[in-house]
Amino acid sequence: MFTGIVEELGQITAVETLDDACRFRLRGPVVTQGAKHGDSIAVNGVCLTVVDHEGDEFTADVMAETLNRSSLGALAVGSRVNLERPMAVGERLGGHIVQGHVDGTGEVLERKPSENWEIVKISLPADLTRYVVEKGSITVDGISLTVVDAGPDYFTVSLIPTTLALTTLGHKGPGDPVNLEVDVIAKYVERMLGDRGSSEGATAK
Repeated sequence: MFTGIVEELGQITAVETLDDACRFRLRGPVVTQGAKHGDSIAVNGVCLTVVDHEGDEFTADVMAETLNRSSLGALAVGSRVNLERPMAVGERLGGHIVQGHVDGTGEVLERKPSENWEIVKISLPADLTRYVVEKGSITVDGISLTVVDAGPDYFTVSLIPTTLALTTLGHKGPGDPVNLEVDVIAKYVERMLGDRGSSEGATAK
């Protein structure tokens, strides 16, 4: 479980293509502190398992399913990535509940800079629009953000200078892909209401 508060901006240092997967080597001095085999680290919002680590680098395997359903397949040596370790029990929940299970990908559509923040417009897959609401939470490339405007096929977020400086969103422009994870609570509510409706319908018959 993560919070969407990115700990550091890491970098891909090596990519090994396997038959039906890919192995990344990533540099992250902060997230590798105390890391061991089997630990979880979120990479651009995708929960990956540490295979090995040495110094300030670690390796992680990414299966074909993850490559197909996220933007990790577009990463190459030198790519910057958002890194976050799992939340420890008893720590403050600075963002919102993030599972590291990407629901889909969007695309940066436009950026509108202002003096103290920047508005970024991102495309939204049709099957995710019902989970995104104004002032609700969404995870973009592993970053916990608040939705400013929720359109029929897009949403906007407002980024402060710290987010622009310390995450990948400070470097992405129109056309660049981003990983999206909607609020898991919304999905559970939808499921429970759907089950209740089915149960009531069956009782009425």
